[in-house]
Amino acid sequence: MTLLDSAERKKTGAVPAPAAPGRPARRIPAGVAALRWTALRLLALAVLLAAWQAVVAAGVWPRVLVPSPGDVWQAFVKASTVHDGVRGISGHLLVEHLAVSLRRIAIGTGYAALVGIPLGLLIGVVKPLAVVLEPAVTFLRTLPPLAYLSLLVIWFGIDESPKIWLLLVAALPPIAAATAAAVRGVPTDLVEAGRALGAGPVALLFSIRLPSALPEILTGVRIAVGIAYTSVVAAETINGVPGIGGMIRDAQRYNQTDVVIAGIIAIGLSGILLDALFRGLERAAVPWRGRA
Repeated sequence: MTLLDSAERKKTGAVPAPAAPGRPARRIPAGVAALRWTALRLLALAVLLAAWQAVVAAGVWPRVLVPSPGDVWQAFVKASTVHDGVRGISGHLLVEHLAVSLRRIAIGTGYAALVGIPLGLLIGVVKPLAVVLEPAVTFLRTLPPLAYLSLLVIWFGIDESPKIWLLLVAALPPIAAATAAAVRGVPTDLVEAGRALGAGPVALLFSIRLPSALPEILTGVRIAVGIAYTSVVAAETINGVPGIGGMIRDAQRYNQTDVVIAGIIAIGLSGILLDALFRGLERAAVPWRGRA
């Protein structure tokens, strides 16, 4: 393949198809390739829904335990509309439950980033601090959220504070650990070149170490957001309405399996969108890293 062919392929977005021996590669436009992957995903979803409906129709489990896809869709509609004078589920629409949970996640993860990134920088650069602080970060990282939720409730009550603290404590360790590992992984040649040019410790940190480590730091923040999302249901088991975790908790108490499944699907779909948003942020903030 010539350089001209390569430039033309990048310009059009075409993807070369596998070529048979002795034949030139056939180019598939990027749009066609994307449509194929979308069709494959839709086919997999259709197969999953058909298998789910078949299990329900066969009566393998009682309908109250395993509702049909139609029942879950009706739960989505019920949770998203006003019916019989009632707003959604537990007095709030599904989008309102999700918005409150996402706000808690944003606040908790934001505070975790404000603390975790400087903490990781210190751990990665200052060896005596690493000896003292790194075991503490590892200790927090291994604790499940429910292990310290009760303690947070005792300390801060049942309002917003324990929820935000739980998400902060859950999200901080991966950010600090990723930052420390990223700073330690900065190529020595870059650091030595900076020193040769007269850069001091502070200049090295902000002009070389931090920019070089930024891709891994953003990855740590993205992982922390996922951990915070998995912890929000635990955080909202205590006075969590409005909130998607509180909605699921209330539905579980009344054996509303369709509402529980609808809430789980809503969490998963919003999590996919949130992760895609962070991937886009990573590509915009660190374009030199390339696409994941």
